[in-house]
Amino acid sequence: MNAIELRNLTKIYPEFTVDHVSLDVKQGYITGLIGPNGVGKSTLIKMMLGMIRPDSGSVKILGCDMPKEEVDIKQRVGIVSDDCFYYEHLTILDSKRMIAPFYKKWNEEKFNRYLEQFELSPKKKIGDLSKGMKVKFSLAVAFSFEPELLIMDEPTSGLDPVFRREMLDLLGDIMQNERNSIIFSTHITTDLDRIADYIAFINRGKLVFNEAKDDLLERYAIVKGDSQLLDSDIRNKFIGIRETAVGFEGLVDNRQESERLFGNYVVFDKPSLEDIMYFTAKGGRVHA
Repeated sequence: MNAIELRNLTKIYPEFTVDHVSLDVKQGYITGLIGPNGVGKSTLIKMMLGMIRPDSGSVKILGCDMPKEEVDIKQRVGIVSDDCFYYEHLTILDSKRMIAPFYKKWNEEKFNRYLEQFELSPKKKIGDLSKGMKVKFSLAVAFSFEPELLIMDEPTSGLDPVFRREMLDLLGDIMQNERNSIIFSTHITTDLDRIADYIAFINRGKLVFNEAKDDLLERYAIVKGDSQLLDSDIRNKFIGIRETAVGFEGLVDNRQESERLFGNYVVFDKPSLEDIMYFTAKGGRVHA
């Protein structure tokens, strides 16, 4: 079963288009949504949440149609975003008093436990919180009504490395319940190297791939060798190439075929998600 089903989702802006994106986010797993900044990740998430209406296409979340069943959906979905949706002039306690009545499954004890764990004072105003503390507050809210789906939009960009790691461990705890699902949009791909099961890559408003992370890292490869090996046919085998005075390195999406083609004349390395994103986003030839 899928936690999220997007079908031909399209949104046209004067300078940018999300172009017929169809994407399944599997229930019970963490899916990383990656891509450079400004390629459509946040627009896609806002369409999932009903904050932006698509020009065409459909959104289904936890088996329910959006926006028709939006109220029911939002009882079951937690949101953690780089943007702060809360009133800046209210304290954490006042904000909680506003938010809690909306959720049938709100767990006061759990909320207070997270405030303590994240060292957040209930008397502190939202406007006085640092970016990282605002994310911690969003997490405390999201975790306190036991959502089946957590939608995270660039949640770690303002966090220090210690809390980033703590947060990833918390997400791991949530996933102990096999019904729970997370979609985690970020350009900090090292977070996803640690926790993601699936990776969906958006570039220039289109879905490039949506695959199991382990399969992806087996299929793609970084190839390093002497520039003399490169002619126009060979270049076409690469998604992107970076050339230096001493040679080249490039990304291929079929490791086995490349091993047959190059044999022992090159070195093969396993790529990181960042490598895949970098070479795909740049495309063609990249100058060192």
